[in-house]
Amino acid sequence: MISHRDMNAQRIAALDERAEALRLKRGMGIADARAMHPAIDIVEADPEADRRLLEGLADWCDRYTPLVAIDGADGLFLDVTGCTHLFGGERAMQDEILVRFLEQGFDVRAGLAATPGAAWAAAHFHGDRIVAGGEEETLLAPLPLAALRIEPGTRASLESVGLRTAGAVMAAPRAPLARRFGAGLLLRLDQALGRLDEAVSPR
Repeated sequence: MISHRDMNAQRIAALDERAEALRLKRGMGIADARAMHPAIDIVEADPEADRRLLEGLADWCDRYTPLVAIDGADGLFLDVTGCTHLFGGERAMQDEILVRFLEQGFDVRAGLAATPGAAWAAAHFHGDRIVAGGEEETLLAPLPLAALRIEPGTRASLESVGLRTAGAVMAAPRAPLARRFGAGLLLRLDQALGRLDEAVSPR
């Protein structure tokens, strides 16, 4: 497990499947985790080292496309437009990337779609899915609000009025949504659905 300091307490920042099987969860206090399992191994987070590793992985992905962008602390966007045929098609390319990361010891998930937002949602909530163009709404509708990549405060506000899935947001009138929850909500929705472009800025 990896720990970090949050709100004046050491908490779990990341954990593997074995730790999850012990009913440990991200965000749990280290003291509580050790009380449950005194023998667990804990390493202090090193964000700078993680960043260097992610940048190295982005460089490695240049073999698939020159358009590779870093997404947050642990993700990559690859714009593979016009590249997939060089690797046998979308499925063959995605499978090759996943296998080669797994062979290097990384636990990875991937999604491929016509929009960055839909690809992100597919990776985070399905793990290995290719979304055909025009199927973004079908993908997103049953997923939780986090699939829209909106701010936690906005998610909490939406949930407080009973809007708990991306589909519920899509079904709601747009003008009241924008007034109450801000334009950022509709921006993320429209980007994921392909109504608005979302640029992926290579590093």
